[in-house]
Amino acid sequence: MPKKSNFGAELIQAMSEALAHADGESAGATIVREIEVDTPDPKQIRRRLELTQDQMARVLGISVYGYRKWEQGHRRMSGPAANLLRVMEKEPEAVLRALSAA
Repeated sequence: MPKKSNFGAELIQAMSEALAHADGESAGATIVREIEVDTPDPKQIRRRLELTQDQMARVLGISVYGYRKWEQGHRRMSGPAANLLRVMEKEPEAVLRALSAA
């Protein structure tokens, strides 16, 4: 005999927890941790790597226009792009080596 599904009850519970979280309330046993991470400075990293804006944009796979907006602070970079810049800041040779092999 098939096991009785609790899908409806589980879905209602999950949505209740999501709403509580969105409202900043405790969601039962759920623990939410926030981690502060500094935003990397693309201009500083690019200059340290001695790349032009065009070269840096190509390394990151974005338009030079979009990259300039990051440097000027007019546009926020996505999480993956910020993470790649953090890695470039710490291990620039490894990133450039990996990307040139692609």
